Amino acid sequence: MNTWILVVDDNTSNLTMANHILSEEGMRVSCVKSGEAAVKFLQFNRPDLILLDVHMPEMDGFETLSAIRADGATADIPVIFLTADDDSETEKAGLQAGAMDFLKKPFVPEVLLLRVRHTVELNRLQADLARQVEEKTLEITAQSRKLERISMQIVRTLSGAIDAKDTYTNGHSARVAEYSREIAKHAGLSKDLQEEIYMIGLLHDVGKIGISDAIINKPDKLTDEEYAIIKTHPVLGEKILCNITEFPKLVTGAKYHHERYDGKGYPEGLSGEDIPLEARIIAVADAYDAMSSRRSYRDVLPQKKVRSEIERGRGLQFDPVFADIMLEMIDKDTEYGMREK
Repeated sequence: MNTWILVVDDNTSNLTMANHILSEEGMRVSCVKSGEAAVKFLQFNRPDLILLDVHMPEMDGFETLSAIRADGATADIPVIFLTADDDSETEKAGLQAGAMDFLKKPFVPEVLLLRVRHTVELNRLQADLARQVEEKTLEITAQSRKLERISMQIVRTLSGAIDAKDTYTNGHSARVAEYSREIAKHAGLSKDLQEEIYMIGLLHDVGKIGISDAIINKPDKLTDEEYAIIKTHPVLGEKILCNITEFPKLVTGAKYHHERYDGKGYPEGLSGEDIPLEARIIAVADAYDAMSSRRSYRDVLPQKKVRSEIERGRGLQFDPVFADIMLEMIDKDTEYGMREK
């Protein structure tokens, strides 16, 4: 089945170029010249992806996106904004409004094709995950009715896709999940909650699927604008996982693992025990693995350095209870086995 792309731009030259680039790759392309025309088109058609110009007369890109998201029949169609602007605030606002990505005009054919393919693949992965979860739900007995578990195989597959996107963090999600489960165990939480936290940990970085590969894998220091985009991944993670209503706690790890105990984190600036328990545990495990893993710019940090950073963040970045548990785990790990191999 051909990928179907709707291109919305008031400039005929842009429509012609996008149509040519995408059609040459075997994609089906429909073009309209206004936001109003796009909304009417979507009443009777369902493309796989929408390329939407930001600046258009009468109904601009933001208003068009709002109308698309307000309609239940089109709300989940992925949108990439098109713009000639070099304005990080516009880009940030677009991502927060629900756009999956931004493309600069004039188009670079290779970049256009990569972004389109990546976004369509991501959306299909979400749809496939939702279908598999629904299939598993139908297998649950009539007595239980509610989904009591999600296939670990599905979650691990998605977790692997997350880590595969980032060249420098292979196995990160699995290690964070394992460390989180161990912290929960030491904290005396129930076996069921330990397993829930493990699953939540596997998907804590799922939002990074929606971040450009060029930013995720950039070997140099990120610019302020790029860092602002990276910081949107908790909200993107929430959007990806919120449809799995049978396991709403999946969202907590993805959305809140960058909150800080002192309230200086993101995306909502929560503090203390207002941060969900699962996210407070994952935050410690995530930071630990970031330091005990290789990065493009450094090797694994010495265990002593990792320990001092966890201790320094106790009560500031981390819940002191879970920070203390991690410090105990570090002290017992005399061979520094808890690290990227």
